[in-house]
Amino acid sequence: MDQMAGGTDFDRRTLERLGTQLDWNLLRTFMVIAQERSITKASVRLYLTQPAVSLALKRLEEQFGRQLIDRAPGRFELTAAGEQVYDEVVGIFGTISRLGALVQEAREEVSGHVHILLASRIQTGLLDRCLREFHRLHPQVTYRIDVMASADAHIALQQRVGSFAICLLREPIPGLANEVFIHQTYRLYCGPDSRFFGKSGIDIAELRQENFVSFTSDQIDGALSPLTLFRAREGFAGRILGSSANLDEVRRMILCGLGIGPLPEHIAARDVADGLLWELPPYEGVTPVDVHIIWSQQGRLNRAERMFLDFLLAQVRGRPPEERLP
Repeated sequence: MDQMAGGTDFDRRTLERLGTQLDWNLLRTFMVIAQERSITKASVRLYLTQPAVSLALKRLEEQFGRQLIDRAPGRFELTAAGEQVYDEVVGIFGTISRLGALVQEAREEVSGHVHILLASRIQTGLLDRCLREFHRLHPQVTYRIDVMASADAHIALQQRVGSFAICLLREPIPGLANEVFIHQTYRLYCGPDSRFFGKSGIDIAELRQENFVSFTSDQIDGALSPLTLFRAREGFAGRILGSSANLDEVRRMILCGLGIGPLPEHIAARDVADGLLWELPPYEGVTPVDVHIIWSQQGRLNRAERMFLDFLLAQVRGRPPEERLP
C-alpha cells in the first residue's frame, strides 16, 4: 500500500503546512532517484553520499506520509503516490529552470531566447543555414548553445531544461519526440605513430589485438552501442586505453597514438587529406549513426524557441533522407 505504516490521512492544517514547509531539495533528489532508478546512481549525479540521498527520500516520504518508492532486491518501482509526485515535480522543475527565459520573453515580447543542447562537433551546413536565416528574419532573438554528451542532453530534456537537443539517440525515449537530422557514417582511423599508418590492403583481422580509443557512450546501452556491437562481432580484443564524451578529445587520442578508433567520416576527412589520420578497414564504414533533433512533447517553449524549432524541422523535413548528410 502507498500509505506508510502508522501513517494517517492528512487534515487540512497538515496539508497547508506541507505546502509552505516542503523542501524543494528533497523533491529534486526524489526526481533524480526516480529517473536513475537507483540510490547509488542518483548520489553520483547529485554529488552526494548514498546515505544523504537515502535520508532525503526517507524525509520526503515522512512529510507526505506515503511510501513513494517500492524497493526490494531486484525491484525498484514508483508507487502510485510516487508516480503522482514525480509527474508534478518534473513540471515544477521545468518551470523553475525556465523562469528566466519566460520573464525575458514577457519583457521583450516578440524577441526571446533559444536554448539549444548540442552534441560535440555537429558539423553540417544545414544547421548553419538555419541559424543564419532565422537570425536574418528575427535579429532580436538571442541564443545559448550548450555542448554536452548525448545522454546528458536526454536527461536535460526530460527535466524540461533547454528548448531541444541535436544529438545521438539509440532508441526512442518516452515523452520525447525526435526527427532524424543528418545521416553520418563512422569509420576506423589511426594516427601517424601507428604501424598501420600509410599501409594499404590491411585485413581487418590484423586490427583485432590493437588498443582502442572510443566514446564513453560506446557501450551496450549507450547511444553509440553499434560501435560496441561491431567490436564484439569482429572479435576486437585490444584494451580500450582512452575514452571521452567529446569528439575532439577522441580525435586527439587517436592522433597521439593511444589506439585506433572511430570517428564520423565527415569530421575525419580533413585530417585524412592533411596526412594526420589514416583510414582503416572495414572500408565501407563501421556503422551508420544518425544525429537526431529531440524535444520534449510536454515542454513549454517560449515563442522564439517554438518558431526556431518549427523552422528547423521544416528545413529538415523538406529534404529527402538521402540528402540529410553533413
